[in-house]
Amino acid sequence: MDLRPLTPELSVSPQIRPEDLPALAAEGFRVVINNRPDAEVGPDEDGEAMRLAAEAAGMEYRAIPFIPGQITPDMVEAQAEALALPGRKIAYCRSGNRSTVLWALSRAGDEPTAELLETAARAGYDLSGIRPLIDSIATRGR
Repeated sequence: MDLRPLTPELSVSPQIRPEDLPALAAEGFRVVINNRPDAEVGPDEDGEAMRLAAEAAGMEYRAIPFIPGQITPDMVEAQAEALALPGRKIAYCRSGNRSTVLWALSRAGDEPTAELLETAARAGYDLSGIRPLIDSIATRGR
């Protein structure tokens, strides 16, 4: 697994598999946030397979599928709600980028845009292209 911490409570990752969840639970992760649409994966890694594996590992599971270019306020709000759940969280998609985008958008207005971009960059994700969107959300609120 390629876990990339954004905060002490949140790491993002490229695609994880159901068999990864017991190890993640053993490491202290309590919430799994799936940002990958089922159409991008096979049945072994679809939302139902991941939900069942998360529950079997004693973890909370949230599915917030993110199709590139189709961000909605509801997705940002759902991500914020998932991130507010107690315990460490793992959010994943194909590369971890979409999970990082949703994290940054959910924090817009609560943290300076420059800090969000810097945190993402330290994790290996360049979010400079969505800076105007972050600033827009920060200005008008979620």
